[in-house]
Amino acid sequence: MKYYDNKRILITGGAGFLGSHLCKRLVGEDYEVLCIDNCFTGARKNIADLLSNPNFEFIRHDITFPLYIEADEIYNLACPASPVHYQFDPVQTTKTSVHGAINMLGLAKRVKAKILQASTSEVYGDPEIHPQTESYWGKVNPIGPRSCYDEGKRCAETLFFDYYRQHGLKIKVARIFNTYGPQMHPNDGRVVSNFIVQALSNKDITVFGDGLQTRSFCYVDDLIEGLIRMMDSPDDFTGPVNLGNPKEFSVLELAKKIIETTGSKSKIVFRPLPQDDPCRRQPDISLAKEKLDWEPVIKIDEGLKKTVEYFDKILANE
Repeated sequence: MKYYDNKRILITGGAGFLGSHLCKRLVGEDYEVLCIDNCFTGARKNIADLLSNPNFEFIRHDITFPLYIEADEIYNLACPASPVHYQFDPVQTTKTSVHGAINMLGLAKRVKAKILQASTSEVYGDPEIHPQTESYWGKVNPIGPRSCYDEGKRCAETLFFDYYRQHGLKIKVARIFNTYGPQMHPNDGRVVSNFIVQALSNKDITVFGDGLQTRSFCYVDDLIEGLIRMMDSPDDFTGPVNLGNPKEFSVLELAKKIIETTGSKSKIVFRPLPQDDPCRRQPDISLAKEKLDWEPVIKIDEGLKKTVEYFDKILANE
């Protein structure tokens, strides 16, 4: 028996980049949203406009510790996602992915909630096939500086599918590729935010390696739509499913496009490529098209314009 009418949705990492957008979308659709975040990389200001909404509740909590709460659905987004942040405390990063998954799966089992894991394209490592399909097992260094994130997320997927097989839990696993948009952290070290902040400040734009390594950039609104469609899909479709933009860009192309978009005077400079940095990254989204009727609709020029406007305001207020 439920003592409330609206679906109650728990979002871990809800004050972060993706989480805050998801909170706003679901509150806007009149769901009760419980936002959980320890504010290591998330920030209250990302959800400030929701705090007075009666359908929204914010709880400061670290999911490496158990959480006792009621929910119908759980989106597990909690984990630093940029190399700068997840390498700052790699042990904590692994604990967030693994202990956090165990705690959230245990909660879902107790309250009989459906649970979605925000996994990552990093489970593919430095891939040997291109584009990457969900059936590819990946090529990941288990002991490198990026391993805390890559292997943590891989282990979380293992846990999700073991809970599914062993306990009949309703699970969803989404592998998220590079996503950008407003409310990215300006110092998160990711390529889009790095380039935009450098360009708006007319500083040199730092490209690692020769810049020919590729990424596929999905605007945040498209990604949030994909996550919601995945959660709402039939229970027998567990995933994993790739969510990302299949349009491939070299890092050098992106740098030039951001200089053009901002009208910056920045010059491009090259630095050595970090260890285990993947050379190519592009999702095959055939499964998402088939099962979710989903594909990105926002073009890179439109998305970059909105993101540049956001960072322009942030920098003006500093």
